[in-house]
Amino acid sequence: MYSSKFDIVVYGASGFTGQLVAEYLAAHYTGDANLKWAMAGRSKDKLATVRDAIGAPADTPLIVADASDPASLKAMVAQTKSVITTVGPYQLYGSDLVAACAAAGVDYFDLSGEPVWMRQMIDAHEATAKSTGARIVFSCGFDSIPFELGVFCAQEEAKKVFGAPVNRVKGRVRAMKGTFSGGTAASARASFAAAAKDLSLVAMFQNHFVLTPGFEGPKQPRANKPALDEDMGQWTTPFVMASINTRNVHRSNMLMNFPYGKDFVYDEMVLTGAGEQGEANAKRVVAAVNAERIGASSDGPKPGEGPSKAERENGMYDLLFVAIAPDGKQARAVVKGDRDPGYGSTSKMISECAICLLRDTPDVAAGFWTPGAAMGHKLIKRLADHAGLTFSVEK
Repeated sequence: MYSSKFDIVVYGASGFTGQLVAEYLAAHYTGDANLKWAMAGRSKDKLATVRDAIGAPADTPLIVADASDPASLKAMVAQTKSVITTVGPYQLYGSDLVAACAAAGVDYFDLSGEPVWMRQMIDAHEATAKSTGARIVFSCGFDSIPFELGVFCAQEEAKKVFGAPVNRVKGRVRAMKGTFSGGTAASARASFAAAAKDLSLVAMFQNHFVLTPGFEGPKQPRANKPALDEDMGQWTTPFVMASINTRNVHRSNMLMNFPYGKDFVYDEMVLTGAGEQGEANAKRVVAAVNAERIGASSDGPKPGEGPSKAERENGMYDLLFVAIAPDGKQARAVVKGDRDPGYGSTSKMISECAICLLRDTPDVAAGFWTPGAAMGHKLIKRLADHAGLTFSVEK
């Protein structure tokens, strides 16, 4: 049974993204007598430095915990109702924390974009979580909340326009300004290394239904090369986050008892424009990605590194989701964010996810969840009210 000493512990608060989460809570929930939170990490001195730098109250509790010391993780978990962790790659540093939260009945939120590890955790700990009351919520940042909820909103509009959800939705990135995090790059490198050591993992990486144990849906678009999207009237190019987002969308469908159908097809691409210029743009993007693929070498961004405050605040994203009926008619939803995706927006989303489950949807059943399947409309409202996201219908 969880402790009521703290509502939320931010684990990894001395790291770059963890500091942003702590800063968000300090800025928006200091003085909220109903939210008791603490900062956790490997060094109490570093935590104190971050606490002072972000303007958190001087009496903000600090907890020493280290991924290499499972006992310290259990001691941290024993003090709280929920844990937000930004300590990745999760396949290297997250397994003991998931186990500890599942065993203690404590809610867990992370930023994982590592579907094979997520499946391994589901297989290992879901029965325990269901027995203790723990809610384990993966992928509470840019991967994959805007995409999971974008599909949800498109299907809600499809119900209004067509009378029912449809079995085909396209996710399209129209604009994005900002960087992926050093943690994203490190996760990619860790995944490549794991697959190199164990070739059996390759099939799991490639499986769109790796996060739907016991269910295999229809063949999905590969979305791995530039293509003309006739429904959009534009050229498209592959989207680097699709390999995690599509898996989470299919898991959401399963967790909600298949409202999109068991024949649901979903893909994600980046729109690059119409005509010859659009085609040229698509090919140029692919060439750039191949030249410097995120996470493919040690030259990419490092964990703990990130953009300046001005760069974070000048970032944005504009995502289009198109539900396509059998007769070709469309219902469209748009999700936009007011900060860079990898840091500014992500830190707000994971914070509000934890508060939403705590305050707005306390009766969500125990087990392993995606944010949208667990919290749905209430999460959409909270993100719109507090986290700078907008959800709209496009005619």
